[in-house]
Amino acid sequence: MGDKPSGAKTMKDVAEAANVSVMTVSRAFKSDTSVSEATRLRIRKIADDLGYVFDSTAANLRTQKTNFVAVTIPSINNANFADTVDALSDRLAGAGMQVLLAYSGYDMAKEEELIEQLLRRRPEAIVVTGGRHSDRARRMLRNAGIPVVETWDLPADPIGHVVGFSNAATMHGMVDHLVAKGMTRIAFIGGDTDGDTRGADRRRGYIAAMQRHGLAAHRLIGAGKPPISMREGAAAMGRLLDTMPDTQAVICVSDLSAFGALSECQRRGVNVPGDIAIAGFGAYEIAGVCHPTITTIDPKPRLIGAQAAELILELLNGAGGETRGPTTIEIDWQLKAAETT
Repeated sequence: MGDKPSGAKTMKDVAEAANVSVMTVSRAFKSDTSVSEATRLRIRKIADDLGYVFDSTAANLRTQKTNFVAVTIPSINNANFADTVDALSDRLAGAGMQVLLAYSGYDMAKEEELIEQLLRRRPEAIVVTGGRHSDRARRMLRNAGIPVVETWDLPADPIGHVVGFSNAATMHGMVDHLVAKGMTRIAFIGGDTDGDTRGADRRRGYIAAMQRHGLAAHRLIGAGKPPISMREGAAAMGRLLDTMPDTQAVICVSDLSAFGALSECQRRGVNVPGDIAIAGFGAYEIAGVCHPTITTIDPKPRLIGAQAAELILELLNGAGGETRGPTTIEIDWQLKAAETT
């Protein structure tokens, strides 16, 4: 007859093996400064040898800390948002915190539902993408009692803290760039709905910038429901070439749609930028490796994540805390001129 299973190892087992108190083992796993680095490493080595896994949930219940930050993004397959979350996660992990991620699919009602579910888990802070949310979502965030950081936008009425930029302003910069090259008949390819509020802001920015230059802003080509794919960008470019062949330049809501537009031109034998210039948004890798390379806007997604994490850690560590006024960190986006313009 085989031996009976001994069961899961406990903190007491680790303490006995290391000849220390249970409290010392707990402090070693929580990176408490009262435990020396040598003792911490020895205790963790013994725990590994025993197969012990520290129960952070129980410890957090005692300290009333969850050690995670909730994050909502519109899409998990967008490289820009992935970079933001990656940078945010890296910085928080260095402070012993983790990210709980949820994505809304560019649906404001879904975002509201996710915010409620995340807040029920008592995060230390919450990061949301964009500056427009449902009324109920705004109420929940305002009453959450934790740091709230809106990213990827500069909302007119921020809920709390902000790390972002004006999407409309990026289009002013792009229109100015194209006009400076002598182009006046400029189109915009974007989503058919306002589900992507940042994309809608870029469309509004394009219209305002064209009007500021005294130019017509009627060349608006809807490409479908956000996020706009390469295929949808190509189809939209086809419609633009068929209906408004005198267009000199087109600004696409993203680099993916811009790459689709470029591919459609190449299929039709339309020279870029000789016959028509193309610009995108996002500074995706594809914009820099395709031929010709695509003029784009770099919104600094990793910087957004890193700055949001630094702000959260400052707030949680008492550097002014929530007693100070809301903080707005404006990200300095960059126009990267390339071969398509």
